[in-house]
Amino acid sequence: AKELKAEKANRSKATDEQAVLEKISEMPESDKLIAQRLHQIIKEEFPTLYAKTWYGMPAYQLDGKTLVFFQSAHRFGSRYSTLGFSDTAKLDDGPFWATSYALLEMDAAVETRVRDLIRKAIG
Repeated sequence: AKELKAEKANRSKATDEQAVLEKISEMPESDKLIAQRLHQIIKEEFPTLYAKTWYGMPAYQLDGKTLVFFQSAHRFGSRYSTLGFSDTAKLDDGPFWATSYALLEMDAAVETRVRDLIRKAIG
């Protein structure tokens, strides 16, 4: 029974990740490059986060709750893509703090900041 349950969980995880990758592949090139790199960073550095679509966009869960997500500029008719964090993220900084960030590109400096934010969000 444990083996069947583990096999089902692995299938679900693969299916959910495939759905995320499909959503990323549908994005215009500029958004796609950012989303692909974000996905790669999360897979490499934060393997405990679970990839799943959330409102049709790539998202990453911790303990079954969305922690961080990506919103394509094209999908929402915005001038920039967004990296966002849900209220489960531990980004608290006094009585006022940011929970979303505009993303125009993913260079080394941005990657470092994204890693730091996710690390802090996980706690």
